[in-house]
Amino acid sequence: MNGAESLVRSLLDADVDVCFANPGTSEMHFVAALDKVGGMRCVLGLFEGVVTGAADGYARMAEKPAVTLLHTGPGLANGIANLHNARKAGVPIVNMVGEHASWHIAHDAPLTSDIAGLAAPVSHWLRTCESAANLASDGADAVAAAGGLPGKIATLIVPANTAWESSTGKAQSDPSPTLTDDQGSTPEEIDPANLQRIAEVLNSGESVAIVIGGAALRSDALKSVARIAKARGASLFCETFKSRMERGAGRVPVDAIPYRLQSATTLLEDFEHIVAIGTKPPIAFFAYPDTRSELYSEKAEAHQLASLFQNVPKALDDLEAILDTTDVIAELQPLELPVRCEDGPLTPGSLANVIARLLPEDAIVVDESVTAGREIFAATQGSHTHDWLEVCGGSIGGGLPLATGAAIAAPDRPVFCFEGDGSAMYTVQSLWTQARESLNITTIILANQSYDILKYELENVQASSGEIALSMMDLTRPSLDWVAMSESMGVAARKVATVAELEEALKHAASTQGPFLIEARL
Repeated sequence: MNGAESLVRSLLDADVDVCFANPGTSEMHFVAALDKVGGMRCVLGLFEGVVTGAADGYARMAEKPAVTLLHTGPGLANGIANLHNARKAGVPIVNMVGEHASWHIAHDAPLTSDIAGLAAPVSHWLRTCESAANLASDGADAVAAAGGLPGKIATLIVPANTAWESSTGKAQSDPSPTLTDDQGSTPEEIDPANLQRIAEVLNSGESVAIVIGGAALRSDALKSVARIAKARGASLFCETFKSRMERGAGRVPVDAIPYRLQSATTLLEDFEHIVAIGTKPPIAFFAYPDTRSELYSEKAEAHQLASLFQNVPKALDDLEAILDTTDVIAELQPLELPVRCEDGPLTPGSLANVIARLLPEDAIVVDESVTAGREIFAATQGSHTHDWLEVCGGSIGGGLPLATGAAIAAPDRPVFCFEGDGSAMYTVQSLWTQARESLNITTIILANQSYDILKYELENVQASSGEIALSMMDLTRPSLDWVAMSESMGVAARKVATVAELEEALKHAASTQGPFLIEARL
């Protein structure tokens, strides 16, 4: 047995059985081991940003890590944007990054690079394998370091010779990292004094906004938070960008803090206390001239019951025990589908109306629609039960890969991806993987032919603009043809511009197997 075979066996023993890959020469022995060992599903991505983003989406739904296979430093670099997104979302991923054979590195071949330096900012755990004998154990350690949800990013650098040299294949776990940071350490216990202080705040009669994220967005935790808020008259909101939120009919309804600065500050300006659970107290996405970073009033007092990496369900149980919410019943969302809007040209409002009415039971929604899809979240509050996933790190291009990974983790559930046309161009190769794997994904490209979000930000930062500046936010000259691009990668597609056309396209997608793309002209 060689090191690569021992590594595959070690990963399978740790229940990691999906590999998202874009391999190169340094990883060929690992690729060969996939045939020799068996049991690992290997999913090919044509760009490393697809590979890492798909691993993110998979982990959110499977609640365990997948492994990525990346080719040396440049391959890792191509995938860093979506590793950044996964890190911000608290998602477990195990990266295997191929490296030159140990004695070849000194010769500074074209692909030689500082892999550890590239990996460190997006890794909670980082190690370079030193010998084939250690590879199985290193793989087990990486999986242990990544954990479940919320999880961490573990990166193992694998010199090629450690993959082809002989190994006994025995793995003894010792997940102590080579590199850690504050989020990579063992989660600290909930501070009893802090817990008591937050209970006092909720009992004070002063106005309180509870802002939730992370594990607090799952169904049981949402009920707990809702009981706390109802018992003490607090207002309940969720963070703007959500890793995985369980919502729709039969679940606790929660409004999101808006992305737009003025809307968010207006929403929170009158609260005397902000209590964050599973997230941080809300801040603006960017800094703006003469504007506070915090979205709440400077007179408000901010508190954090539990961070993303702490035990949120236990913190909520402890808080409920102090507040005695035994007799409080959480109010759940009834099924409330909107009345069909009139037929006519698609607008953000009419598109949201169609989606809210036709979203099927138990769907998985991936939203990276940015500006054109701004009304979908609120419109689907009373839709059929669904999970809602978003890009959490602000690096655009995560939506299509997230949907790809989610569909692999939950093959029996329909996946819907709402994607801005500008964002989709970053990882359009995802469509090829969806076709290759016959994934049940309906992608709706919201084609407004511009980076509208940048026009909004240009105004926010008070920068004067002219023809050159605005041309940097325009997606015409030439216009993108999403039907042609999609079909060229094996995904059937249709272009729609009216309410009736979108309805028909969604019904067609529901009646067919495999991926389908709808270009919605707005």
